[in-house]
Amino acid sequence: MTNTSSQPSTQEKDSDLSQFELTQRTDFPLLTRVVTVIGILLSLVHIWFNTLATLPELWVSAAHFAGFSVMCALTYPAAAKWRTSRFALAIDIGIAVAAVACLVYLILGEDALYERGVKFVTSDWVFSIIAILIALELIRRTMGWFIPCLIVVALTYVIWWGSWIDGIFAFPGLSAETVLYRAFYSSDGMFGPISRISWSYVFMFILFGAFLVKSGAGDYIIDLSRAAAGRVIGGPGFVAVLGSGLMGSVSGSSVANTVSTGVITIPMMKKAGFPARFAAGVEAAASTGGQLMPPVMGAGAFIMASYTQIPYVEIIAVSFAPALIYFLSVAFFVRIEAKRSGVHQVETDTPSVFSVFISGWHFLIPLAVLVAC
Repeated sequence: MTNTSSQPSTQEKDSDLSQFELTQRTDFPLLTRVVTVIGILLSLVHIWFNTLATLPELWVSAAHFAGFSVMCALTYPAAAKWRTSRFALAIDIGIAVAAVACLVYLILGEDALYERGVKFVTSDWVFSIIAILIALELIRRTMGWFIPCLIVVALTYVIWWGSWIDGIFAFPGLSAETVLYRAFYSSDGMFGPISRISWSYVFMFILFGAFLVKSGAGDYIIDLSRAAAGRVIGGPGFVAVLGSGLMGSVSGSSVANTVSTGVITIPMMKKAGFPARFAAGVEAAASTGGQLMPPVMGAGAFIMASYTQIPYVEIIAVSFAPALIYFLSVAFFVRIEAKRSGVHQVETDTPSVFSVFISGWHFLIPLAVLVAC
């Protein structure tokens, strides 16, 4: 059996997990329940979208945007210091309502727009601009400033300053009305191919991964990683690399990967003698590689399949070798640091890899079915 002294305590797990949730609202129990209900409803609706629904793709993409805008606005405040502010929550409820209003307006106003010959009226301007601003703000809250700034630069280039540039980057420009139409109503904008990939392939695969992890696959992956690498020098670092790679194969999300494995592997690495910053860096690097590990691979594989028309199975087949090289390179750095820092062995009594593998082999069946189908 695994030495229990190497297991991080519940308090350590809660402390490490809280570091990933500092920007989320946690002081409003009713709000937490509401967001949970919304999440369940969105999951059911997306299953319906991808099975029985015959709605226009533009409407489905807009509903996908509105639903997750509501969840994001209610969960993530504009700044971490406003997590407990009721005034900030009221503003974010307004943002959530505005996102839903944009969805309703698009559904009800699309036919009227084409009847007018694609001529914008005041309400078209208002709702299309609001939708873009909501997207920019929610991206800023969850991803930082870089992507919103890049979007603003791209939009202003098309509308304004592209005509000022000489050479190959010169662009005569489009009217603001044309840009807003393409962003809000057209299949080339916010609700275009990328959105379709998000509400179909990406969401369904992430939902599958979430169910798989909650069913016990997450613990099985960590136990298998410990059995494979826990007894060697620097083993906790290898557990982080191997565990993140295996977890990434079912989650496809760097953040989910870090939260699920990091609360276990980071304390293990620190206890073995790895510097705290290095332990965090290893977990971050290994978890980021989760997006490279087939079969889920986040949104990347589906976007490539959509644009290149290369079958998804072929993409994940050729992705395995680069993903393996990536994790091997991280493992090499772990080994070098383990030797340099004098890391000691933590786990001395772990079960065999075969026994752990047999105990949870059934978790591999959904992955096989996922790839085959």
